[in-house]
Amino acid sequence: MIITKTPFRVSFVGGGSDVKEFYEQSPGAVLSTTINKYMYISSHRFFDVDKIRVKYSKTETASNVNEIEHPIVREVLKKFKIEGAIEISSNADVPAGTGLGSSSSFTVGLLHNLYARQGKHTTKEKLAEEACDIEISRLKEPIGKQDQYAAAFGGLNVLTFSPTGKVAVEPIHLKKDTFEELQKNLLMFYTGDQRKTSAILEEQKKNMQSEDKVETLKKMVALVGELRNALYNGDLNEFGQLLNQNWTLKQKLASKITNPQINAHYEKALKNGALGGKLLGAGGGGFLLFYCEEGKQDKLRNALTPLRELTFKFDTEGSKVIYVGDEYD
Repeated sequence: MIITKTPFRVSFVGGGSDVKEFYEQSPGAVLSTTINKYMYISSHRFFDVDKIRVKYSKTETASNVNEIEHPIVREVLKKFKIEGAIEISSNADVPAGTGLGSSSSFTVGLLHNLYARQGKHTTKEKLAEEACDIEISRLKEPIGKQDQYAAAFGGLNVLTFSPTGKVAVEPIHLKKDTFEELQKNLLMFYTGDQRKTSAILEEQKKNMQSEDKVETLKKMVALVGELRNALYNGDLNEFGQLLNQNWTLKQKLASKITNPQINAHYEKALKNGALGGKLLGAGGGGFLLFYCEEGKQDKLRNALTPLRELTFKFDTEGSKVIYVGDEYD
């Protein structure tokens, strides 16, 4: 058996500029981190050598790779030319559809797992690019490249997307006290809504034909440099305010990014201590993230009752193999 552990990500500013419809017009950039919530993928030799078993929210047993319903598993197994005698299982700390990039963490983790089965070392960049190929090129998902790179590399990074499609990863190395204060002052709350973001992302991509929408995204990309500087200067109040600016801009990108309920939670948070925040992911539901100084956090928590808080810390490692067992004893 082989088990991989791949983190989920939290994107702070610049999200949406990682799709080719934008970065082919103007360079994109995102500042994000990974957190200590993970996707675990295990693979094991299946007793029936002519079959493939896949366990996720349902269990599939297939005689042929083309019979597999799970699209990512199907395409990754095709890539590795695996036709039987394997069982693949996934477990996650947080449900899919909550804005933490779980599908890309799944893809990166599965690729990493199957390379380990072959006894091959692979780079973080290769995992990220191959995950992009699976999700964007093969499955035609209307997504960008930030989630795959975040999951593979891990840590706090600026990701830059050039018009050629190349992605540059710039790690952000903070002073210890700034790092710890940032981690302590970020709070995440679950709105209770899981959603499929394809419709929002499709609309957002189509809107890249609109000059106004492109200009809005350019303003969001400019915030990446400002946020990086605020972090290096240890100015975390400015960090919170820049989150708020980014969220105000993001809502202009597509019609269903937010809704009255999410807006009500957000406004209540600002009135009860939060300096800024955002809805994570493409929009429509999932987790709200806020920056709030420590002395005001209980007030914020009380104001957002009954939303469930998800406590977290930063992850700094990215996808890794955590267990290799001998299947042939």
